[in-house]
Amino acid sequence: MSSGASLYDKDFYAWTIEQAALMRGGKWHALDVANLIEEIESLGNRQRKEVRSRLRRLVMHLLKWCYQPTHRTPSWRRTIRTQRLEIDDDLGDSPSLRPQVPTLLQRAYPGARTLAADETGLPLATFPEVCPWAHEQVLDEDFWPEEQAETDRPPRAPSGPEDPPPMRAREF
Repeated sequence: MSSGASLYDKDFYAWTIEQAALMRGGKWHALDVANLIEEIESLGNRQRKEVRSRLRRLVMHLLKWCYQPTHRTPSWRRTIRTQRLEIDDDLGDSPSLRPQVPTLLQRAYPGARTLAADETGLPLATFPEVCPWAHEQVLDEDFWPEEQAETDRPPRAPSGPEDPPPMRAREF
């Protein structure tokens, strides 16, 4: 092993260049194997965290879209589309992450819920405690939860006997 281990701590970029050159030259005995293993593992972890972070941002915007329909903006739509595209790219680059999406979504949802409450000013209790959508829906470019917002919410209970009866068309 060369001065790779100490170079790793002093100048990470120089260490990566050195390790690549050693590999290209077939000098396997000189590699900083311990740190290479750590870095390779961290690359996979970083990819998984990236997908989870994008899911959190996507779901936060879907919640805002669903629970504040009168505040929808082109920016929200763009963010939803962008996050879906980026997640699709990430899963295309690392297909072995695809089976982990349900778990990543489950882990991302509480943060998305909290952020949606913070951004909308709505009480946290407004949003379901568990993600109301399947991961396939969340990633589906054609899924926009406006229909769900109207059909899945329980009907509003009357506020009391003072509610006026429904209006009828006048007969002339």
